[in-house]
Amino acid sequence: MNTSLPRIAIVAPSMRILGGQALHARTLAEQLRSEGYEVELIPIDPAFPRGFRWVRRLSYVRTVVNQCLYLPSLSRLRRADIVVASTASYWSFMLAPVPAILMARALRKPVVLNYHSGEAADHLANWGAWIHPWLKLVDEIVVPSQYLQKVFGAFGYRVRVIHNTVDTSRFRFRERTPLRPRFLSTRNFEWFYGVEQTLIAFALVKTRYPEATLAIAGMGRQEDELRRLVQALGVGGVRFLGALEPAAMPALHDGEDIFLNSSVIDNQPLSVLEAAASGMPIVSTDVGDVPNMIEDGVAGTIVPKHDPAAMAHAASLVLEQPERARRMAQHAYERLDRFSWEAVRGQWMQLWADMMRSPRSAQVDGDRRAA
Repeated sequence: MNTSLPRIAIVAPSMRILGGQALHARTLAEQLRSEGYEVELIPIDPAFPRGFRWVRRLSYVRTVVNQCLYLPSLSRLRRADIVVASTASYWSFMLAPVPAILMARALRKPVVLNYHSGEAADHLANWGAWIHPWLKLVDEIVVPSQYLQKVFGAFGYRVRVIHNTVDTSRFRFRERTPLRPRFLSTRNFEWFYGVEQTLIAFALVKTRYPEATLAIAGMGRQEDELRRLVQALGVGGVRFLGALEPAAMPALHDGEDIFLNSSVIDNQPLSVLEAAASGMPIVSTDVGDVPNMIEDGVAGTIVPKHDPAAMAHAASLVLEQPERARRMAQHAYERLDRFSWEAVRGQWMQLWADMMRSPRSAQVDGDRRAA
């Protein structure tokens, strides 16, 4: 490690909570370590002692036990020069980043809030005193998209945009020739990801392409409901794969041909970037930053949310026009440069430099000399 570089603590979900936040935190830590930074990941979901693992099945008890383990772990922030608190919205904001912000302030450490949630507009508008006082305590707010920059700007906040990154070397880009009706969804089973809309769209496609298949990788509270929907639709060819580790995702993408995303609330989904990195034609709803990521008709197809018929029509056009689909997939891949580590590296470095010049950097320097 380069001892002249600031020590970074990232407070974020662990890979026990599979999702974009956890993957981004782990990826950022790995990228910073490759640059010589000392990085400590502090999970908001500490591992439960063996005798308490059954508690995870009991929602409220699980939350209490989790907080009893998480809050003491924040004492590790003492070793950091800069604290990065990753967050979503609503109660997860109160339970995870707020304690980290308070501990960082108590230790006089500069703190970055790395906000990822596509629900930001509703959160900022309707949670009032539950969120705005805490936002005023952080030194910087970093968001991954222009979409969230506009949302925060509407409430008077200046934020930095630093894109999420995708490691294209993990995925094998290949042209889908021939293009088969093999569809993929990699969104978790929560209402805002609209996986039920994907299933309905797939059932409509299936009437024209009876050999079509749909692989679904994910987990969440809607799993039983989604399985019942498949039975009610009477559609075959659907495979529920469960929650897959990131290491398994490249092979999954390589085996399928067309990516479907029906989210109704979103920000800058890594799942869309991964699909582009593998060369899959993409059909997605027009939510969050997705239209900026995938230009409609150029790098993918954008359809309205809550409209599975439109998604089914778009997916059928992809199959009917394979050469056009190939060109769009190629354009999507070529535009991934802005989501590479090389593209955002300098932005993170500038952020650390600015943070070390913040009013709390004097305490940081004192801690470093005492260490």
